[in-house]
Amino acid sequence: MELPFAESWKIKMVEPLRKSTREEREQWIKEADYNLFQLKSDQVYIDCLTDSGTGAMSDRQWAAMMMGDESYAGSSSFFMLKDTICRITGFEYVIPTHQGRAAENVLFSHLVTAGAIVPGNSHFDTTKGHIESRKAFAVDCTVDEAKDTQLEVPFKGNVDPAKLEKVLAENAEKVPFIIVTITNNTAGGQPVSMQNLREVRAIADKYGKRVIYDSARFVENAYFIRTREEGYGEKTIKEICKEMFSYADGMTMSSKKDGLVNMGGFIATRHEDWYEGAKRFCIPFEGYLTYGGMNGRDMAALAVGLDENTELDNIETRIRQVQYLAARLDEFGIPYQRPVGGHAIFVDADKVLDQIPKEEFPAQTLAIELYLEAGIRGCEIGYILADRDPVTRENRFGGLDLLRLCIARRVYTNNHMDVIAVALKNVFDRRHEITRGVKIVWETELMRHFTVKLERL
Repeated sequence: MELPFAESWKIKMVEPLRKSTREEREQWIKEADYNLFQLKSDQVYIDCLTDSGTGAMSDRQWAAMMMGDESYAGSSSFFMLKDTICRITGFEYVIPTHQGRAAENVLFSHLVTAGAIVPGNSHFDTTKGHIESRKAFAVDCTVDEAKDTQLEVPFKGNVDPAKLEKVLAENAEKVPFIIVTITNNTAGGQPVSMQNLREVRAIADKYGKRVIYDSARFVENAYFIRTREEGYGEKTIKEICKEMFSYADGMTMSSKKDGLVNMGGFIATRHEDWYEGAKRFCIPFEGYLTYGGMNGRDMAALAVGLDENTELDNIETRIRQVQYLAARLDEFGIPYQRPVGGHAIFVDADKVLDQIPKEEFPAQTLAIELYLEAGIRGCEIGYILADRDPVTRENRFGGLDLLRLCIARRVYTNNHMDVIAVALKNVFDRRHEITRGVKIVWETELMRHFTVKLERL
């Protein structure tokens, strides 16, 4: 008999969780203006808001923190981190930042100007925000298959080559770079194939453009290439990562995801001119070049985390847990973006709460109902997150409306996955009783989902 799959680690330290009553949760969510970001952490039982910075570090990472070099300039921890990044990606120039959006801010301050057009595959919220705040335009070139959540296609995160070619043919002079998000978070945690990365590279070369990877979950992307794309089944994760980055000119990284740390990020590139341009903004925005926005101990932990997570055992354990939760939802017939990605379940709220109109934000409503049911905090990746069109100021309802349930790395057990699945089933079973959603009573201009205030209808 084949042995069952088990985690590639054992537990050394635990943190208690607090349960609450429905009456308490009803009061708390009302006080939070029905925005789950505004809840206090001790008001949450299982936290699936994000996988960003919420993972558990390993014994090697904690040991590395004790050896962190806090020198303001020339920190040995920086050079250890730089060497690790260079070994995994092939990029020579590295600038540390305090997190991924800081990396975008520094690099885009150099590259993005008013009127620019930045094509990519479903730009994430901070990416789009940094582009649009500079009076530029993010153009989504994701494949159409991503819009059908029930379609089983292995690489739904891909860039559509025809869409990308059209943007460049019509506006090449306005395009500073092409951005590819690996994995494509906004489309439901969907990976990008190696073949597609080659196609993007070829189109970029045709028009003389450079390519940036939004790389927060690049290790998950490499795992899916290994398991879904012909010719990669025997390659190591590190070998696949090296090839992926060979088709890019640079990257921004939120290290709080696949770097397995609680805070940090970086820019890496093979081009000295990008490095020199970004340096001008790193020092006033983040800090000196050999620490950016990071402590020496955090850079040391990140170097170890990148090395650990690009090994098969670690990333496979992480993705198999997400697949376990997906299998439970399959038992209950709950629709989500298929095939399941590597860091979260993206429940199709339009299909679950089909009586609620788009204008009443089904995914946010579903997130509220799941919290009231069991104290589980998810995140809307949909119509609220999409913000308003920067020109017309109309809500953007053209994309998917998803409830994202992120799974923190090395934190929860499969028993917690069972609680999530059954709680969601309970909401799903009474979905036809939920006939009204929420309305916005206050919002900010960009990235409104973090601070939006809502009322129930």
